[in-house]
Amino acid sequence: MGKHADLLARHRRVLPSWMVLYYDEPIALVDGKGRHVIDAEGNEYLDFFAGILTTMTGYNVPEVVAAIKAQADKMLHTSTLYLIENQIELAEKIADLSGIPDAKVFFTNSGTEANDAALMLATQHRKSNQVLAIRGSYHGKSHSTVAITGQKNWSATSLYPFNVAYVHGGYRYRSPFGHLSDTDFTAACVADLENMLEVATAGDVACMIAEPIQGVGGFVTPPDGFFGAMKEVLDRHGILFISDEVQTGWGRTGEHFWGYQSHGITPDILTFAKGLGNGLAMAGVVARGDLMDSLPANSISTFGGNPLSTAGALANLRYVIDHDLQTNAYKVGNHLRNRIDGLAERSDLIGEVRGKGLMMGVELVKPGGKEPNAAAAAAVMEQARKEGLLIGKGGLYGNVLRIAPALTLTEDEADAGYAMLEAAIARSE
Repeated sequence: MGKHADLLARHRRVLPSWMVLYYDEPIALVDGKGRHVIDAEGNEYLDFFAGILTTMTGYNVPEVVAAIKAQADKMLHTSTLYLIENQIELAEKIADLSGIPDAKVFFTNSGTEANDAALMLATQHRKSNQVLAIRGSYHGKSHSTVAITGQKNWSATSLYPFNVAYVHGGYRYRSPFGHLSDTDFTAACVADLENMLEVATAGDVACMIAEPIQGVGGFVTPPDGFFGAMKEVLDRHGILFISDEVQTGWGRTGEHFWGYQSHGITPDILTFAKGLGNGLAMAGVVARGDLMDSLPANSISTFGGNPLSTAGALANLRYVIDHDLQTNAYKVGNHLRNRIDGLAERSDLIGEVRGKGLMMGVELVKPGGKEPNAAAAAAVMEQARKEGLLIGKGGLYGNVLRIAPALTLTEDEADAGYAMLEAAIARSE
């Protein structure tokens, strides 16, 4: 029995059946450098999914590794019952970068926890359990975040703590408004929001939570200004806007540091996770001071913002800014996007290419129409792995290839990855 087969057998004995594993023959990744990883059987891959958009600056970044080692030599943990200088410095930097006035930061371990905290702040501040969410959204795996996840495949229960109304989002490819211009599409979705407020809510609504680009939903990308138009309606009703930046933050979209900036707004609350820790458990919520301080009870975060994770995150954030990785995401992302757009013109399997920067979705369809082709997505993933390329998968129908490499990706690596993707699609066709 090979190493991977042995690990899979052990995995199935002791871990839940509902934990998703990629590939017909799942692999274990055991080492990496830059944008490349090695599996437990010695195979090397170019990683175009970055641990679900988490290894933002790549594997074994010397500056980040050195900061983690230096902190590990001193102390791993103290808890938020004590002052943590790394945590304070990181919060200062994030508050300044967030664009939110008088911002305060609360650190958690995951995007799920960050969204939990944001929902608690919003519902407490507004004294309402009514929440607006977006169709096709994904916000986490906890009881409260499953409640606002607009995908059946990721909704494990219907027992929710909120009264949730789902409004139309930016998924134009399958929207009843998809044939409209950007302006008219946005107006139609705003009209839907206004209608939902009239017919599906009662009294005050706490908040709307939205991903500027939907992650698990298949990198659904609305027109610029889309959420700005929606926020005009929210502001008239005093409804708070939460921007879930778990996948769009830190310059990944290339055009901006945060996804919300494409929409000409400043959110009331912002959540982050994934890329900041570059693999360490690091997440949090940013909010105006009055919102952050509105909870009437005490709270702590045992592990959130601990000395080790904040030391690594500080070094990682410095690396992102010092090396202007946002600009790299824009330039290399556009280069890769142009090549994939050309492939889409030649392939009957590709229905749409979307996204920004180094965050691209390729929706696969059955040739001759728009019927979702989940089988093709699975086949392309398998073929890409055989070529030496790791990519992700998502979308409402499991038919969208998700491409989101580290922000340090070079143009040569983009070309190499494209060649492997092109070959995988050709073999799948």
